[in-house]
Formats: sequence, C-alpha cells, structure tokens
Amino acid sequence: MKSIARGISGVFATIWRAIRARPLVFAGVALAVVALDIFLPIIVLSVFRKPYDYFTFNPWLKHAPAWALSPTVTFARKIEFLSNVAIFWFIANSPYDEPAWGFSAGIPDIVRWLYMGAVFGAYFALWFYARARRTAGRWAATGGGRGGAASAVLSTLGLFTSPCGVTGCGAPVLPVLGLALQGLTSGTLALLATISHVASVVVLYGATLAVLVLAWLINRADTAGPAPAPAVGREHTGTSPA
Repeated sequence: MKSIARGISGVFATIWRAIRARPLVFAGVALAVVALDIFLPIIVLSVFRKPYDYFTFNPWLKHAPAWALSPTVTFARKIEFLSNVAIFWFIANSPYDEPAWGFSAGIPDIVRWLYMGAVFGAYFALWFYARARRTAGRWAATGGGRGGAASAVLSTLGLFTSPCGVTGCGAPVLPVLGLALQGLTSGTLALLATISHVASVVVLYGATLAVLVLAWLINRADTAGPAPAPAVGREHTGTSPA
C-alpha cells in the first residue's frame, strides 16, 4: 500500500513539476482548447446557417448571490437550478417567433471545458518537460510515442464532441454540424446527441488516463536515474596474454 501511495503521489508531483516548468505551454494549450470549444460551433453555425446577431450574459446572474443565500429556497433546489441556468448565449434572429439558432453555455459546460483544457494543457506540459529533461528517449521506449498519437486522436475527437446548448434540440457540437450542413430531423439529432455525449465521456476519461500514464512513465524514468553507459570492451592488440 505504501508503494502504491508513493507511486500516486509521484505521478501528481510530476504533473505539477511539468506545469511549473512549462506554464506558458500549459496555459496556451488550455486556453486554445476552451476557446475552440466555445467558438467552433458559433463559427460553424454563422458560416453555414446565419451570422449571430447578439451575444449576452444572462441578466439574471446579478441576482444570483442574493437568491443563492435566500433561506426560503432549499439547497437541493439551488443546486438543481444553478446546474441548468445558462451563463451566456449567442442568438441569431429569424423572421419567425423563434431564433434561427442559439448557442448557450451553463456551469456544467464551462466546468467541462475548463477541465478539458487543463487536461490537454497538462499533457503537453508533460511532453515538453520530458524532452527538456532528456527523459523522452527512455519514455518513448516504454510507449510514450503511442500515447502522443492517442492524445492527438482524442484531441481531435474532443473538439468536435464537446457539449453545448443549441436552441431547439439541446445538441452538442456534432449535431450542430449536422444541423448546419444537412438540416437533419429531430430524431437524427437526438441520436447524434447521444453518440456525441458518449464520445465526450470517452474523451474526458481517455485524456485523463493519458496524462496519468505519461506522468507515471516520466516519474519512473526520473527515479530510475540515467541509463547505464555501454560497456567498453578491451581494445584488441593482436598479442596473446603472457
């Protein structure tokens, strides 16, 4: 049990060291992932459907602190409401009563985006940390190259399946693409939403596992010390020993 605890603490200590050593890499990748999660569906819908007309934060949010502290509202009701309330939204108007499309994000969406950004930021910080410490060769020999390829696949999948709210269907980004390009039926969008939700969970767990495995490989390489130098054989002189 003590060895397991030391191994776990070593993994998290390695992640923290990598982030401290490469803060710009961590912050840059994290911000890029969050920005793409937010703006990719807006760009897609604006290009293929109609440019958005306005963006706003939920005006009710200024009353949120007083409402959250109100003794007349139960704690369960507060959690339920705050987990579903929209923080901001983009709206594209239409000639009809309903918007042409709308994109909204709530607290769970924002938390998920921040977590996704932190995970991929940590992965790339670990990558550059390993290269700087010249442990990349030992790490790659133990499977780090395959981890890098898996991360690239997960990253691409994640950017197209991160959930968001879309007016009329509550669809994630994958159904947004279908809605924008093909005008799919509500049943098809619901199916795509389910597939996208499952894919999002796979991405989150898979990316987290990739970070933990990479940190474990780097920690193991660091604690093992430098690789032993190759043995130098005796130079052949062409004479037999006395």
